[in-house]
Amino acid sequence: MSEETPGFDEKPEVPADAAQDDAEPKAADSADTAEGAAPAGDSAQDTALLAQLDQARTALGERTADLQRLQAEYQNYRRRVERDRITVKEIAVASLLTELLPTLDDIGRAREHGELVGGFKSVAESLETVAAKMGLQQFGKEGEPFDPTVHEALMHSYAPDVTETTCVAILQPGYRIGERTIRPARVAVAEPQPGAAPKSESAEGDKPSGEDTDAADKG
Repeated sequence: MSEETPGFDEKPEVPADAAQDDAEPKAADSADTAEGAAPAGDSAQDTALLAQLDQARTALGERTADLQRLQAEYQNYRRRVERDRITVKEIAVASLLTELLPTLDDIGRAREHGELVGGFKSVAESLETVAAKMGLQQFGKEGEPFDPTVHEALMHSYAPDVTETTCVAILQPGYRIGERTIRPARVAVAEPQPGAAPKSESAEGDKPSGEDTDAADKG
């Protein structure tokens, strides 16, 4: 009987396909681990992006408000400049026309006396036309009620045929530019007689009554 010499057990050979199959589960485990870690990183990145978006929106809102405020200030500035420009123009025109009023008065007096003839008439009418184009308007007529805001009373009297303070003579016409009076009309005014009865009552008092008329007829 022979003795066997003890030795190392030989390892069985492992097929290549089996080794590959063992590697694949390990790779799958690694991929699952990576996928499990990925959402945490994406969440942090999304939070940062949202924060940046909020900051951008805030900055945009502030810039929009600044732009709207600047536009409103610019519109107010334009309106103020336009208003000031019109005011300065009106003041300049009123100042010029005020200096021309004595000349226009002379033209009016010459017309009343029949002296506005020939070349002088043409020049006078041209001057009046230019003044009218610049906005000058004459006012003041006999018979109109006295208005202290546009009339200046230089003469005062009483008259039985008026029921209120009335302009009975225009001593010097008034002038205005638009709604602005540059010279009031200088007038003579008349007031009703003190204690005089109104026209309607006076007329009724003068009219004979029915009884008086009947008595006259019988007589």
